[in-house]
Amino acid sequence: VMLSVLRLRRLIRQVPLQTSFIFLFLLCILSVFLSSYFLYAVKRKLEPSLTAGHSADDLYVTPSRPLPFLSGVGGTLSSDGTRTDPVVLVFVESPYSQLGQEIVAILEAARFRYRTEISPGKGDMPTLTDGQRGHFVLIIYENILKYVNMDAWNRELLDRYCIEFGVGMIGFFKANENSLLSAQLKGFPLFLHSNLGLKDCTVNPKSPLLHITRARQVFSGPLPGDDWTIFQSNHSTYEPVLLAKTRSAESTGLMHTSVVQDLGLHDGIQRVLFGHNLSFWLHKLVFVDALSFLTAKRLSLSLKRFILVDIDDIFVGKEGTRMKVADVKALVETQNELRRSIPDFTFNLGFSGKFFHAGTDEEDQGDDLLLSYVDEFWWFPHMWSHMQPHRFHNQSVLAEQMMLNRRFAEDHSIPTNQGYAVAPHHSGVYPVHIQLYEAWKRVWDIRVTSTEEYPHLKPARFRRGFIHRGIRLNRSTPNIFTYTIVNCVSSEMISIFMTHLSNYGNDRLGLFTFKRLLNFLLTWTHLKLQTLPPLQLADKYFQLFPSDAEPLWQDPCEDKRHKDIWSKEKTCDRFPKLLLIGPQKTGATALYLFLGMHPDLSSNCPSKETFEEIQFFSGHNYHRGIDWYMEYFPLPSNSSSDYYFEKSASYFDSDVAAVRAAALLPRARIITVLSDPVERAYAWYQHQRAHGDPVALKYSFHDVIKASHNAPVKLQVLQKRCLAPGWYATHLSRWLQHYHHDQILVVDGQRLKTDPASVMQKIQTFLGLENQVDYHKILARGNAHSQSVSFDQSQVFLRSYYRDANIQLSKLLYKTAQVLPGWLREDLLNIR
Repeated sequence: VMLSVLRLRRLIRQVPLQTSFIFLFLLCILSVFLSSYFLYAVKRKLEPSLTAGHSADDLYVTPSRPLPFLSGVGGTLSSDGTRTDPVVLVFVESPYSQLGQEIVAILEAARFRYRTEISPGKGDMPTLTDGQRGHFVLIIYENILKYVNMDAWNRELLDRYCIEFGVGMIGFFKANENSLLSAQLKGFPLFLHSNLGLKDCTVNPKSPLLHITRARQVFSGPLPGDDWTIFQSNHSTYEPVLLAKTRSAESTGLMHTSVVQDLGLHDGIQRVLFGHNLSFWLHKLVFVDALSFLTAKRLSLSLKRFILVDIDDIFVGKEGTRMKVADVKALVETQNELRRSIPDFTFNLGFSGKFFHAGTDEEDQGDDLLLSYVDEFWWFPHMWSHMQPHRFHNQSVLAEQMMLNRRFAEDHSIPTNQGYAVAPHHSGVYPVHIQLYEAWKRVWDIRVTSTEEYPHLKPARFRRGFIHRGIRLNRSTPNIFTYTIVNCVSSEMISIFMTHLSNYGNDRLGLFTFKRLLNFLLTWTHLKLQTLPPLQLADKYFQLFPSDAEPLWQDPCEDKRHKDIWSKEKTCDRFPKLLLIGPQKTGATALYLFLGMHPDLSSNCPSKETFEEIQFFSGHNYHRGIDWYMEYFPLPSNSSSDYYFEKSASYFDSDVAAVRAAALLPRARIITVLSDPVERAYAWYQHQRAHGDPVALKYSFHDVIKASHNAPVKLQVLQKRCLAPGWYATHLSRWLQHYHHDQILVVDGQRLKTDPASVMQKIQTFLGLENQVDYHKILARGNAHSQSVSFDQSQVFLRSYYRDANIQLSKLLYKTAQVLPGWLREDLLNIR
């Protein structure tokens, strides 16, 4: 072989220079010819023309077999056999983009966990794995071009993650005036034709994607917008999900794909691509189906949907707006009609007896006929005079009003043992209305209520049911006539529709709406509607959503409706504007004392149980309510400079503190003190020993941090308290999900020891205090000193244990424009 190589080299050297140039020239000509052939011949054969759509005969073809989701390729299996967390990673173009908000709204309504990120062009991709386990079960791109045009490094990183963990992708193509009318999607055998008007949409019944969506009819008429994109390809990996005709005058009547499913045969990644946003209602159904299919039904809802229709204000209303005899008969007939598809469907009627026979003669006859059908309906009580309960300041008078309605019910054979009532408008659910709950229980034995009003979280999808003082609250759907039906039925398991008497008299718009709703569901979905009486429905609600049992207190002054029902003697100025969240053993207590030296800063009153800490947001004290919390702060003075704060070091690593704090104190400033997690872990161990913890006294520090999952439970508990708070990036990310990064300040625990005055100067600026105190005159510089170095073996283990967590912390701080603590910079320099 070597001899042949030498002969070839000798031959090349003997070739004249002119001959070499001629040879290179011919090679270039050949290269140009081959390139031209591919571009103008082969590619033309691959690219389908715009007219090459689907005819009606070949539309419903059996799809190719989708690529199976990979399993066992790599990654750590959880107890349920999965290798990814059930979290959706949503890449949006901005925090305020319309499509991004619509995507998030559907995920939240379905109770699917998600994380939003601004689409990276160049820069760091979010951390996708934790060791051998994936963080995300699905990727969604608001603009699929952000994925297609991503830099090579991040694109390869994301694609490799999707292939290894079997993660699918949903993307939307957003055409604009600058979009090419026809183009190939870079890197894919898929061609796009954009800025089209479409009409007459149909669903491919053979699509393996379908779950909720039913393929039965054609949606006739124009689709919203003139900026649609259709997809065309001859590759077997692409199958149509939705198809439509073009609206142009040259339209041939052929069907074109507006939503396409990538079966993963091209590059191993399954995708669903939409040629428009979610403004078209059918896209919302298909989007929910895509969530289910691409996650192998991990993010999937049952086809069962529970509905309850409340008709409020029975007998209430002005003359001309009430039900007459014909309206009552129509109500009964419609109920029977709905029962053919919804077993045992029953309207739920809420009454105020004072207004019985308060209409015209014809309307009074309607009242009588309605009561003759008393056994055909479910009933629940309003106030006798329909007066708002918060206007009663005497529980006895409130109870007497309820008794009047109860006597009316008994006189007219209306059931009084339903245990259900609708919270009237402006009744509220705050502890200030204890008298309402007590009267409800005493007079009606109320165990379940529903309202769409309180807490009046915005947007409405944030509103949840909860349990307070033994009464279960079911969350009502806002008035059906202002609510998007598709959102309700596609992604919400339980819908309680709040309607009113006036919707069933005269034009009978209520009856028309529910009949149309049922017809829509039977035509376009596989959903199966069911109904339950209110008490059983409450049981079902909290079986499905047990985490909703705990209430979420919010600032009463954030919403006018809340403020109106709150006591005039109370003020939201009594809430703290600053939370010092810890974690424990990092210097938070020292900072708490330094803050207390400022004349404009006032801390909470001490607790008999937890000393300077209230521990409201992280523990059982939260269930005592916001009135209890406010009592720990002094009444505000007339000075506008009052600035209350509290310190509870347990907030930092609490799973619930961040969301609770953000609900009640959305504008608060947050300060956390971060010190070396290795030293923090050892300090906590020594703290427990100093307080006589028998586990800490029995085991060495090394034994504690190295304890296995088979160790005694109390030893594992101590280990967790030593180690878990040091996962700084994990806990800080949780707070950043609920507070803007400008509201959070990370303090270097090491610098707080060595130069506290400079730290306090930075904090005063962060808080925006007008009165600046020179802490250099109050505080002396300290000397940095580490914990005892007698735990060298443990230190080596902990340095390795926290290495990845510290790297993630540095990325998080960099992303949120925070200064890296000195101990973190030093630790990163030592990482090899």
